[in-house]
Amino acid sequence: MTRLSIFPLPGALLFPGMHLPLHIFEPRYRALVSDAVARDRRIGMIQPRPGPGKSDRPPLFDLGCVGRIADVQAMDDGRYNLVLEGQSLFRIVRELDVSTPFRQVEAELLPVAEDESLALAMRSSLEMESRRFAEAQGFQVDWDSVERLDDTALVNGIAQIAPFDAAAKQALLEAPGLEARAELIVQLLQFFGRHDGEDRVTLQ
Repeated sequence: MTRLSIFPLPGALLFPGMHLPLHIFEPRYRALVSDAVARDRRIGMIQPRPGPGKSDRPPLFDLGCVGRIADVQAMDDGRYNLVLEGQSLFRIVRELDVSTPFRQVEAELLPVAEDESLALAMRSSLEMESRRFAEAQGFQVDWDSVERLDDTALVNGIAQIAPFDAAAKQALLEAPGLEARAELIVQLLQFFGRHDGEDRVTLQ
């Protein structure tokens, strides 16, 4: 078990080995970053569960990812720009009663998956659906660079940046392995690609 300070942020996924840039401006999360830099540089990224209204302490999904601050820029007004590098997934065991302005949990760190790969047909399908989706949305993509990515970087990179809702993002994070995550991405890209820009993908 380990103690983690957490940053609940809807739509923000992080995977082991991947990077997530963040701009920190809320006072409680500026305090979180300051504390993390002074201690072990770790921040637990996790999504709040969708629900009606806004709350300072929304319920959380169970699964998140530990990020280590790989780069940090402190600004004169107290804000931070930082880059987190994903280390391992974690599962919340319980939330701790703390006096800090940011939330803390006791968590179980999950083993990092060994090198995984996709079947050639799945890799081809994922690249094809990604191209269709990007063209339909008007995204500019360097496809030569995409083709050079290994399977893990491709799948997890798409999962991090794709404009799906929080529940869909969480389903991608919790997918049991790279192949399953890739299959789900293809399904989501196909679903979202059939709808106009006003819609958002929703998983129940």
